[in-house]
Amino acid sequence: MGCRSYSSTPQRCRVPPHPSQFHSRFVRALRRLIPYFGPYRGILWAGLLCVVVSGALGSVSPWLLRRGIDSMHAGASLTTVWGIAGAMLGASLVGGIFRFGMREFLNALSRKIECDLRNDLFGHLLTLDAPYYATTRTGELMARLTNDLGAVRMATGPAIMYLVNTVVGGLFAIGFMLSIEPRLTVLALLPILPLPFVSVRLGRLIHARFEQVQEHFGAMTTRVQENLSGTRIVRAYGQERAEQARFAAMSDEYLTRNLHLAKLQAAMSPTFALLAGVGSVVVLGAGGTLVVRGTISVGAFVAFGLYLTMLAWPLIAFGWVINLFQRASASMGRLEEILDARPQVTSPATRRELPAAHGGRRLEFRDVGFHYPVRGDQVVRWVFRHVSFYVDAGQTLGIVGATGSGKSALLDLITRTYDPVEGEVLLDGVPVRELSLTELRRELGAVPQESLLFSDTIRSNLSYGTLGDHDVAWAADVAQLTDTIRDFPGGFETMLGERGINLSGGQKQRAALARALARRPSIVLLDDALSAVDTHTEAAILHGLRDVLSGRTAVIASHRVSAIRDADWIIVLDAGRVVEAGRHDDLFAERGRYWELLARQQLEDEVEEGEGLRTP
Repeated sequence: MGCRSYSSTPQRCRVPPHPSQFHSRFVRALRRLIPYFGPYRGILWAGLLCVVVSGALGSVSPWLLRRGIDSMHAGASLTTVWGIAGAMLGASLVGGIFRFGMREFLNALSRKIECDLRNDLFGHLLTLDAPYYATTRTGELMARLTNDLGAVRMATGPAIMYLVNTVVGGLFAIGFMLSIEPRLTVLALLPILPLPFVSVRLGRLIHARFEQVQEHFGAMTTRVQENLSGTRIVRAYGQERAEQARFAAMSDEYLTRNLHLAKLQAAMSPTFALLAGVGSVVVLGAGGTLVVRGTISVGAFVAFGLYLTMLAWPLIAFGWVINLFQRASASMGRLEEILDARPQVTSPATRRELPAAHGGRRLEFRDVGFHYPVRGDQVVRWVFRHVSFYVDAGQTLGIVGATGSGKSALLDLITRTYDPVEGEVLLDGVPVRELSLTELRRELGAVPQESLLFSDTIRSNLSYGTLGDHDVAWAADVAQLTDTIRDFPGGFETMLGERGINLSGGQKQRAALARALARRPSIVLLDDALSAVDTHTEAAILHGLRDVLSGRTAVIASHRVSAIRDADWIIVLDAGRVVEAGRHDDLFAERGRYWELLARQQLEDEVEEGEGLRTP
């Protein structure tokens, strides 16, 4: 079947792996799980002991039944028969207790390992950086943290339980069968010889098809996530039917892939049952002949048939266990891709310390060039090159430019969201690459363009990343957010919806600003942080910021000249180059690019407010 994709991101058609590659990947993926069993060795051994004991006790009943039948045939007393029946009942009761124990222990083990693996995955995702998330779909990650993690859980508990139960039950059954009649045992087992070859072949096909199912599930999850987060856009453009049609097509493809997988899974149990059925036919014919000839007793023949039946169930369960391990191998391989991913931006092995400082720090860009990470033969598009400037400790730098001029990328290099491709960024003369990420970001208070708030109280959002919340009220006041908070019934304890949905765009920006200020950072970075507020609120916030930023280094990037006109130094970005630099009055007098931006903004304000053109 050809590979089809209905997602926005093309998918690869997977070629079934070569047998040697398949075996290598299978062993490597499951070996990765071994350390997770370490803390729970006691639970594992207790569960396995219960499996062995329950299997042994289950094998005793046919042997006791044989004795009972033969005793009755020999004219034994009623007391002897009832004694054997009581022994069978006792073995069943005790075996049931141990079967309960094996499920209790091994299912609990799988849940604990699932919890540990989930925590490790989430913790590792927090260490990955912007380049990783720029090339990885959110829906794909969610699919791996749900479906794939569940498949791995099944292999760490139920699959082990049934595998050991299958092996133990099969060995006990074969042992008792050999004790009854070795030749008949060999004849009964001959039809089972093809079983390993059938299992391996079907296992490879199941592995490949399950990977295709999981890949498509990730694409479908991405589509759902995009539609849920972008529901306003979908409705605004009237694309409900179109999106429903796209999802229906993806869902149909998911169904098709699952049906192909189900066909293989459905073929396993009947195949194994057929092989076991052939063995039953052999036993009925050959064993019946031995009974007629008097070679074995009727009780032995009945017990032999029961043992063969007991052996048939492990054979059927063996196919299901193989299926579970194949699924787990495919899923663990997908989880390994997350665990093996490494961030491009990391703390250096040998770290330098920043000199002690009270207040702000000196920031310098030295011949910096940057482009976003590219893969393969993608064309490199430089965001900017040969950018050099500095801002002394305690001063404010304004960066102004049109949309796409590189303002946000420049601030991303300060926080080390990305690293420059050329040149260096320095803090108090120390290259930021030589600082630990923890120390660097402890110095920074950043307000990005898109203000993300968590589904928590306003107080928790504003105190995020601080040691306490004693500066929260002060920061909210500076950000002109106090009146807004006071209007909420719960005040600072008001719960925000997902991504702060119950706040307006301007309110979210002011909340993000308050969150950054509450940390009392030495460097404040504002990336078009006031673009969603009106000009009057912007003026009030900027007025409040003057006192707050006193003694701190600040970098304010904005497409509004009004946001940076009072900065100590201003640079103008255009197409990734610094085309002008200076103070507001000097830049305005040059009537260059800065003057054009200011004139355009004043014209926009005039249209918006109906006021005349204002002079600077």
